[in-house]
Amino acid sequence: MKTCPKCNTVHNDDAMFCPNCGTSFQGEVNHPNNSAYNQPPQYGRPAAAPVMDPYDHTAEFDINDVKNNKLFALLVYATSILGVVIALIANISQKSAYLSFHINQALKISITEIIVSVITVFLFWTCIVPVAAGVVSVILLVVTIICFCKTCANKSVEVPIIRSLPFLK
Repeated sequence: MKTCPKCNTVHNDDAMFCPNCGTSFQGEVNHPNNSAYNQPPQYGRPAAAPVMDPYDHTAEFDINDVKNNKLFALLVYATSILGVVIALIANISQKSAYLSFHINQALKISITEIIVSVITVFLFWTCIVPVAAGVVSVILLVVTIICFCKTCANKSVEVPIIRSLPFLK
């Protein structure tokens, strides 16, 4: 019988791990002061590296740029093309990278809406295309609301779903 160096549970001699705390019995088991036993068990996996979202561009922008142009960034999502035009006019003098990013993202949404509308106009006589266009329009509205909420939270994230469309890169 052997005793676990971490939790003092008694186990059979053939046990490789403690079923109570997960400590490995391989190597020096009888030395509870060994530093390897004072660390939490890794279960055979190395420590995970921090996960970085490749679509999150929040860290690229200056905080003052975000504060000065947040209203225009919200406007592009709230009012679609009209907001984009107003933000473009406001960005002529400022040359804000933050505002340019959000104008670009709102334009991606608007272009996708226009493409869906044109396809629907040409194929309105079928049953499935108007229904599919309605579903896509609802999805685009939800995506626009998500972008608006992310911008409210000072996040600059590429538009979900649309970012994977190759013709809008």
